[in-house]
Amino acid sequence: MKRLILSVLIAFVLWTLMFSPWTAHLFKFWTGMTVAALVLTTLVCCFARDTWRLVRLNVGDVLLGISIAVVLWCVFWLGDVVSSWILPFAREQVNSIYGLKTGESPWLVSALLLFIIGPAEELFWRGYVQRELSAHWNPNRGYLVATLLYTLVHITSFNFMLMMSALVCGLAWGGLFRLVPHRFGAILLSHALWDAAVFIWFPIS
Repeated sequence: MKRLILSVLIAFVLWTLMFSPWTAHLFKFWTGMTVAALVLTTLVCCFARDTWRLVRLNVGDVLLGISIAVVLWCVFWLGDVVSSWILPFAREQVNSIYGLKTGESPWLVSALLLFIIGPAEELFWRGYVQRELSAHWNPNRGYLVATLLYTLVHITSFNFMLMMSALVCGLAWGGLFRLVPHRFGAILLSHALWDAAVFIWFPIS
């Protein structure tokens, strides 16, 4: 557990540096995200190397991953409509998230999300953190605590919509990992596809 706690603390520090209004301006966001993703992947390689054995993809996994990404995109589209009705600050906060891609190559950001950032987050939060917590306590508690940590790692952004996005995604991907851990490859693929789709290919705005 000491290694896990250290790893989660490192993730909190990295996300604070990238998203906190006091430090975000010190870094180029996509460089920081890429470095952070590589750090998370390194932690997985050091402390939970067997996580990689869960990443298997066949035709069924690819189709399932695409389906999960599409369903999750639809959930966020509906959530965007509802939140715009009931939360006066929602649109401004969502726009601030999309503002992170301003001036960047969409091809580069897509590639980073698809091949580095999305997979790294899934390997770390579900493949490592949730699995370790589930083994230490039980699968249900591990799922809930991992989802809470995945949500709270975004707290220093002071962006309610970003935190709610993390909560919904954490519940979805963590819930799938709780129910069908043998389809982890599909879950990882859905994370990478959803990241690129919602942020670059088919933005919800």
